[in-house]
Amino acid sequence: MTSVYVSIGSNVDKHKHIEVAVDELSGLGQFMRQSTIYESPSLGFHGASFFNLIVEIHTSLTLEVFAKVLRNIEIRWGRAVDAQKYQDRTLDLDIILFGDTIRDTSPQLPRKDIYHYPFVIQPLYELSPDLIIPGDGRTVRDIWLQAEQLDVLRAVRPWFSVSE
Repeated sequence: MTSVYVSIGSNVDKHKHIEVAVDELSGLGQFMRQSTIYESPSLGFHGASFFNLIVEIHTSLTLEVFAKVLRNIEIRWGRAVDAQKYQDRTLDLDIILFGDTIRDTSPQLPRKDIYHYPFVIQPLYELSPDLIIPGDGRTVRDIWLQAEQLDVLRAVRPWFSVSE
């Protein structure tokens, strides 16, 4: 089984889409943990705030199959096939880490969002502060300690929980 960290985000009908994403992802392997849900402002465009969280799943699926399934979930729940960056999202599912996989082709792993976005590093830190980022050598904690703008995040009291 491979330990996978997936970032979930939505700023359109957020409660519904976050809940269905967690439900859908729980079927992809042995569901392990979910972070706190954080609300953050939209970045790069004027839009509604986002709900973001990270889930950790242990799966036996290959990276290629896992990535394809995530894309199909996004589309099934209303994401346009040709969706552009910096626009409203019903659902955004990104593989942040896939075991120790390092690659420059799509999906790029580890995902560089770890280094740039508070809504990625904060929930990842919450789940696995001592995890070493493949190819980097630093822990999630090391990166979190250097992160900026963590204060833009607001923890959202979960309205549902997924059993481990």
